[in-house]
Amino acid sequence: MIQDIFPCRLDNGYHDTNDKAKPENSFVIYFRDGRMFADASGGDVLFPRPVSIDKERMTYLFSVDDEFFFLAADGCPAEAEGGFGYYTIRELRDRCSGKYLFAAFTAFHLAQWYGSSKYCGKCGGAMVRDTIERAMVCPECGNKVYPRINPAVIVGVINGDRILITRYRRGFAHNALIAGFTEIGETLEQTVEREVMEEAGLRVKNIRYYKSQPWGMASDLLVGFFCDVDGEDTIKMDESELRYAQWVAREDIELQPYEHSLTNEMMKLFKNGPEL
Repeated sequence: MIQDIFPCRLDNGYHDTNDKAKPENSFVIYFRDGRMFADASGGDVLFPRPVSIDKERMTYLFSVDDEFFFLAADGCPAEAEGGFGYYTIRELRDRCSGKYLFAAFTAFHLAQWYGSSKYCGKCGGAMVRDTIERAMVCPECGNKVYPRINPAVIVGVINGDRILITRYRRGFAHNALIAGFTEIGETLEQTVEREVMEEAGLRVKNIRYYKSQPWGMASDLLVGFFCDVDGEDTIKMDESELRYAQWVAREDIELQPYEHSLTNEMMKLFKNGPEL
């Protein structure tokens, strides 16, 4: 999955800046109209180097091993050569893999949050960066806002030697599993039950946790579960959400074209066995 960059390690600890960061071991990330400036021609994402570490114009994000990543204000100068251009995060996902793609996803997540947290939701005042933790603070009323993370479930519904495969009506075109966001007052397990009923008209049992995944392109934390169909297995597809929903045998599962997602790993696990 996209976060599997071992032996490299993401360090997302907050720093106002980072004393170890120098232009030669740092990257600057900046956007134009929601597109990230990068070089995606070589199979992994490359970012330009900053000309200097300017604390006033650059926000420290995180490090990957001994390389440091900063978010720059629009137009912040950077050194770039070769095949650099502006890409959507989805274009980078479809072209690239590796540790820098994970860095791009994580930087995108933080950039979206910083961009939507410029003003206080309580009094309307201008927010400033907190100096001790990753947060935005309102100097007027003291309101503090932390990065937004949306919990969502990915559900592998099993029916003997078959699994429920779906395709979304809009957006992502490849095979997927039942998925949806957790609502106020719900447990993750209740989200599993509700989403399967809403999208496929099925009851489930034996809900069991598999694995989680950060998914920065949508500010999500994806939580994977497997479960078994409970009783009647006739699918009643929600046509407003899905264009396809069928029980598919292991050997007939068509995987997604890349290895980034928790959904694809769960489909692959079922396809290759053993029993789950």
